[in-house]
Amino acid sequence: MRSTATKTRNSTLIGALFSVLVLLTACTSEGSGTPGSSGGGAAGTTAETPPVAKLTALPAADAADVSPAAPVRVTVADGKLDEVALTNAEGKAVKGELSADKLTWTSAETLGYAKKYTYDASATGSDGKQVELKGSFTTLKPAKTPRATVNPADNANVGVAMPISVKFPEGKVTDKAAVEKALTVTTSVPVEGSWAWLNDQQVDWRPKEYWPAGTKVSVSAKLYGLAYGGGAYGKADLTSDFTIGRNQVTKVHTPDHKLNVYRDGALVASYPASNGKDSDPNLNTPNGTMIVMQKDPVGDFSNPQYGYTNVMKKWAVRFSNHGEFIHENNDNAANIGKANTSHGCVNLLEADAKAYFDSALVGDPVEVTGSQANMPTTSDVYDWLIPWAQWQSMSALR
Repeated sequence: MRSTATKTRNSTLIGALFSVLVLLTACTSEGSGTPGSSGGGAAGTTAETPPVAKLTALPAADAADVSPAAPVRVTVADGKLDEVALTNAEGKAVKGELSADKLTWTSAETLGYAKKYTYDASATGSDGKQVELKGSFTTLKPAKTPRATVNPADNANVGVAMPISVKFPEGKVTDKAAVEKALTVTTSVPVEGSWAWLNDQQVDWRPKEYWPAGTKVSVSAKLYGLAYGGGAYGKADLTSDFTIGRNQVTKVHTPDHKLNVYRDGALVASYPASNGKDSDPNLNTPNGTMIVMQKDPVGDFSNPQYGYTNVMKKWAVRFSNHGEFIHENNDNAANIGKANTSHGCVNLLEADAKAYFDSALVGDPVEVTGSQANMPTTSDVYDWLIPWAQWQSMSALR
C-alpha cells in the first residue's frame, strides 16, 4: 500500500505531463495546421494592409467657382500614375500631359467659364496595388468678360518713343494691381521702364528714356480668367511682338521757324516751317514731347470754328490728338521759314513735307519748345509729358 506522499507526487507528475501535452498541441495547431482545418481559430487570421499610393487632385472634388485659367493637376505619392482622364460636360476629353516620372498629370488646355469637368484617375502603389480617384468641379461664371486690346500690334516697326498700351474699352478695371501683375514686357536688350495707369481703362508701359534702336519687344497679357473687379473677368490672353526702328527725333523750337530731324543724335534734315501763332496761346504749337501717331497722304484740316472748310493738305503726320500735325501748306508759303501763322500745326513746303512724311515712323518723338503754351494731358498719347518719377507713381504696384 502506497503512502499518501507517493500519491501526491504521482498526481503532480501527471498534471505536469498533461500541461506539456496541451502546450505542444496548441503550438502545432498555430504553426502547422492543415489548410482548411479549423484548428488555427482566430489566431490564424491576418488583417488586410491598405494600399500605400495616395492620389490628390487640384481642384478637389466638388470645388466650385474654379478659375478656368488655372491648370488641373493630379498627383500621386508612393506610386505611379497609370491613367488620368479629364472630360467636360459633353464627355469630350481635355488634353493633358503626364510627367516623365509619372507622378503628375497637368491639363494642357484652357477650360471654359461656367463649365463642369470630371476627372477619373488611377495609380499603382509601391506595394503593387491599384487605387482610383474620381471627382468633378465647376468653373466660375463671370458677370461679364470685357475684351482688351494691346498696341503696338504684332510685327510693327515703331519709333523710339512708342509706348505699349493695354486698353479695356468695354469696362473699367477696379483691381488694377491684379491686372498689372499679369502683364509682362520682355526686351532683347535691358530697358528700364514701368507701367502706369492713365485711367480706369488704360495702362501704358514706356521706357525711362527713349528705346534703344533695334530693340525686339515681346508683350504678354495673361488676362483670361483674371478678375478685373466688379464681377468682370478677362476674355482672352493677349500677346504682341514688335521691333523698335532707327533712332529718329524731330525737334521744333518755334521761334526758329524750323523743323529739324536728328538720326542717332546727328542733324540729318532741316526744313523751314511756320508754326502756331505766337500771339495767341490757344493757337500755339504747344511745348512738350509727343509722338508720331498717324500718317495720311492727304488730311482734312477743315475748321468751321475759324471759318474754313474743305481744306485738304498733303503729307499729314499727326503728333497729337489735341489737333497738331506736320503737313504741307503751300498756301502759306510766304510765311514758312519766316513767321508763325498757323492754328497750331507745323506747316512745311510740299517737297519738304513729303520728305519728312517718308522718313517718319509711328512712335517717333516730336519735341516742341519755345511756345507760350504747354501741351495739355488730354491727348490719347501724352506719356512723355509726365515726369519719370510721377510716371512710376502711377503704377498700381508701387
